[in-house]
Amino acid sequence: MQIENHKEEVPFSYYADLFSKADPAEISARLGIPFENNTFRLTLLGRDYCIRHPESTIMPPLPKGGCPEGAGGYNIPLPVQTFLLRYLLEARTVQWQGTWKTFREMPWGELYIKPYTGRVLARAAFTFGTRINAFRAACEKLGAVKLPHGDAGYQFDLIGPYTVQILVWEGDDEFPPNAQVLYSDNFADGFAAEDRVVAGDILISHIKANM
Repeated sequence: MQIENHKEEVPFSYYADLFSKADPAEISARLGIPFENNTFRLTLLGRDYCIRHPESTIMPPLPKGGCPEGAGGYNIPLPVQTFLLRYLLEARTVQWQGTWKTFREMPWGELYIKPYTGRVLARAAFTFGTRINAFRAACEKLGAVKLPHGDAGYQFDLIGPYTVQILVWEGDDEFPPNAQVLYSDNFADGFAAEDRVVAGDILISHIKANM
């Protein structure tokens, strides 16, 4: 295959190759998810996905709940597909202890805080803080839990036992819009810093697509 979008296709190809060589029994035991008919089932932000092994084919389930037998033609963004493969390959099941953490408070957070701020916090602030009513409507359409924090705040189940909150403050004549993302404390041990960044990025894209 000729790779044209190196930023997205090279990482996906790399993790697809690793996934094809991975032991599905180890993945199933580590994450506590079944592996049936050569397929894993995951739910990301309320959407179900079928991930076939060893092909690394990622598809939405059929309307009646089964997984397709075909091999493609589904419009699933490559960053989402790569995130799902990395979750299967590298994440661990860690139970939430009931507290919330900012990205900076978790391991490697200080090192990655500058790219994280630009890619997630600034993007959320200027995407949602300038259209706060549309942000509220999209989050409620997606079934998120409304929070009493920020000018608008919502809680989303991300994947497995991992939950995120997104808080937005509307800009005015004196202050620019602002945003914060809080992660359930199990992210600190169950996710790599890189995947916490991508989780925030995917959350923003998911909300934006419904505005």
